[in-house]
Amino acid sequence: MVPVLLFLLLLLGPAVPRETHTGPYSLSFLYTGLSRPSEGFHSFQAIAYLNDQPFFRYDSEGRKAEPLGPWSHVEGMEDWEKESELQKAREDIFMVTLKDIMDYYKDREGSHTLQGLFGCELRNNKSSGAFWRYAYDGQDFIKFHKEIPAWVPLDPAAQNTKQKWEAEEVYVQRAKAYLEEECPGMLQRYLPYSRSHLDRQDPPSVSVTSHVAPGKNWTLKCLAYDFYPRGIGLRWTRAGDARETESGGDVLPSGIGTYQTWVVVGVPPQDKGPYSCHVEHSSLAQPLTMLWGKRQEAKAEGDLGTRPQ
Repeated sequence: MVPVLLFLLLLLGPAVPRETHTGPYSLSFLYTGLSRPSEGFHSFQAIAYLNDQPFFRYDSEGRKAEPLGPWSHVEGMEDWEKESELQKAREDIFMVTLKDIMDYYKDREGSHTLQGLFGCELRNNKSSGAFWRYAYDGQDFIKFHKEIPAWVPLDPAAQNTKQKWEAEEVYVQRAKAYLEEECPGMLQRYLPYSRSHLDRQDPPSVSVTSHVAPGKNWTLKCLAYDFYPRGIGLRWTRAGDARETESGGDVLPSGIGTYQTWVVVGVPPQDKGPYSCHVEHSSLAQPLTMLWGKRQEAKAEGDLGTRPQ
């Protein structure tokens, strides 16, 4: 089940913009419905995000919307009882949709997953984008095109979903109004409680390590971690020239509201370099350079632009 969920997250794409410093800001919701929930997974779960930070969750077991992270200590941001009732209603509709798809394919015995991703974005305090789409068993299913406006089927079974969701014109207009008015309005309401957290700048810690096996190349790894926002530049150079890396490059959540990434390069035993890892991040006054030698670790200070040797 876990690999399927991870694949769907990749399929649906990022729920938020990569950069968060002083905007843009986004509000998004990721819904997941499972026909056969297993241990540790609920039949329905909703997670709401402000930019890339989860700020409340809801699931089919507790049936309560609960704030997460720093938002769990904020008073007056949301009426959580009212939000819980809203998520209950959305859960019911979502799970009916999953059942309808399974009925279309006449497959009520297998394990199936439906995910939905929807939300909006603000730039310079103005609405600049919105999205609403679904995936079924790892494949695009249906999406909303607000300019038409209409639901656009991306799967044979989605024709039935489209007919059901467009049975009355008011349903289509409500979806359009949600993306263009209600969602941006909610985001505007949340920002006064959230800007200090979303606009923060956490500089990366950087570690350079190496190892070699007899008769093999040196393997150099540059790890950057505990940084926020997500956008970062990380590369190996030899005598100032960029080197092609063998692995790494993906920016991953650390699980504590920050990010981590790494790059790995191979170096022949006779190649003495010099090799350096270069790090660029919005929290740094200038790029940070870590020279390959013995294991080194440094905390990058944004106002110092230190270049450890």
